[in-house]
Amino acid sequence: MGPIIPPQSDPADKETLVSEHKHRGKTGRQSAAVFNVVNSIIGSGIIGLPYSMKQAGFPLGILLLFWVSYITDFSLVLLIKGGALSGTDTYQSLVNKTFGFPGYFLLSVLQFLYPFIAMISYNIITGDTLSKVFQRIPGVAPEDLFIGRHFIIVLSTIVFILPLSLYRDIAKLGKISLISTVLTIVIIGIVMTRVISLGPHIPKTEDAWVFAKPNAIQAVGVMSFAFVCHHNCFLVYGSLEERTVAKWSRLIHVSILVSVFICILFATSGYLAFTGFTQGDLFENYCRNDDLVTFGRFCYGVTVILTYPIECFVTREVIANVFFGGNLSSVLHVILTVVIITIATLVSVLIDCLGIVLELNGVLCAAPLIFIIPSACYLKLSEEPRTHADKIMSCVMLPVGATVMVVGFIMAVTDPKDCTHGQEMFYCFPDNLSLTNISVSPFQLTTQLSHLNISTFP
Repeated sequence: MGPIIPPQSDPADKETLVSEHKHRGKTGRQSAAVFNVVNSIIGSGIIGLPYSMKQAGFPLGILLLFWVSYITDFSLVLLIKGGALSGTDTYQSLVNKTFGFPGYFLLSVLQFLYPFIAMISYNIITGDTLSKVFQRIPGVAPEDLFIGRHFIIVLSTIVFILPLSLYRDIAKLGKISLISTVLTIVIIGIVMTRVISLGPHIPKTEDAWVFAKPNAIQAVGVMSFAFVCHHNCFLVYGSLEERTVAKWSRLIHVSILVSVFICILFATSGYLAFTGFTQGDLFENYCRNDDLVTFGRFCYGVTVILTYPIECFVTREVIANVFFGGNLSSVLHVILTVVIITIATLVSVLIDCLGIVLELNGVLCAAPLIFIIPSACYLKLSEEPRTHADKIMSCVMLPVGATVMVVGFIMAVTDPKDCTHGQEMFYCFPDNLSLTNISVSPFQLTTQLSHLNISTFP
């Protein structure tokens, strides 16, 4: 007897984001659909884009950012084409119809891992950013236990994240999207302001304008993490009044164009200010006594805390659909939520560096969701000739996605990361102004700073 194929109704990617859209979203306007796609991309993932410029080399990084955005555009259209060919209306049901239970199970694993690792990254960001915000309170010492990153992570989890994550209906978190979008715009404005006022006073590393660097594949992983929004594309498609592939294609082209413009603006502003010193969490680069950036850190901390429950909702629903038939009792709902959040919290207090988390999530989860699965489904379902443009592109995306996964994972694990977590950057010290406007390497700066006997914060 063959494996039992899970039912195609009530899939995770349809219920996880907007339950009320199922009832009233069908009449949504195209402008609202564009906003939904852009909002899915322009989130907390953009904080690592300046770091991806450092990993790839700035010129190549810009080109790769355009390339990843194009692949995202292509694969989002390809998914809807696959849905039309298979008669399905969700990502999971498409893969289920195309590859049966093995494909369904693999996609479920990826849909679990992607938001779960994102939850870990959100905790790291919360601890790093808010600890620096609270240090600016008069009379608070940097070594105070109650403003330490571990305490902040645990406290924010218990007070804010867990209660919000216990909701059974994601629609109750609907206003969070608007708040996060407004705060993200504020953050982008702060980053652009500081590249003008702070950038000229920070020395540029000698490899700042190198065209390409060996870690370009890892950079693709970070970019993929920022751009992936495939888990909810069928939901947005279902909200259109006129659901055709042509209309969807136009909508995606506009959405990706807006998204890549914002992403390049943010990535460029962040990297130009700090070049080779750019961290995985861009806010780690700014000085602690910068009041404008302190406000930006607060905004970003609030954003990730409010976004966290949505990722938890996705993770919990995937487990519920795979192991419990999509139905959880009230007791099991609470237990599963507590277990998921507890594990994510424990992992996040053990990991200091955000860059490695973004890279691993990008290469292990985002890459197959963007590159591999949409292409594989289309190639199996389409009856177009092999010379058709979509088939040629799909054949290219498959090996590229596999390469990004394998090589990116190996490099992320074996290549040690230079993370200055918990340290004040050298250019934040007044005595270090003599180092400005010169071209030096990180090794040379380390040597110079040791001669100057510059200390760091604990």
